[in-house]
Amino acid sequence: MEFSKIISVSGKPGLFQVISQSKNAIIVESLVDNKRLAVNSTQNVSLLENIAIYTYEEDMPLLNVFKAMSEKTAGAKALSHKESGKKLAAFFAEVLPNYDDERVYTSNIKKVIQWFNLLIEIGFDFAKVEAVSEENKEEEIQ
Repeated sequence: MEFSKIISVSGKPGLFQVISQSKNAIIVESLVDNKRLAVNSTQNVSLLENIAIYTYEEDMPLLNVFKAMSEKTAGAKALSHKESGKKLAAFFAEVLPNYDDERVYTSNIKKVIQWFNLLIEIGFDFAKVEAVSEENKEEEIQ
């Protein structure tokens, strides 16, 4: 599974993997129950690869945040996204100490932790993502 093909669809719980595209829709498969569905062009879709978290220096790509969370939890699931806002913020501050707490809301933190736990649950290995992208960069250069 490629990180670059994982999306979030507004109004639908969980994450999805892009399978193919048709003229008017994207065919996706749920990472939770492997059910396929068509997402039409009127629905908001976000590639996880394009999402970043505000920090005081520069925006941190979501993949880097996930890698930091994976290192912090030693590849295990993080605390539940249903914990109190203070616990979630404290955990997020340990993972990303320089995040902008005025622009990153508790709802954003909940969503990031929920997505991280879902990816860990299905066996996603964040250490391998960097190796794949490095290989692709080398192939593009040659």
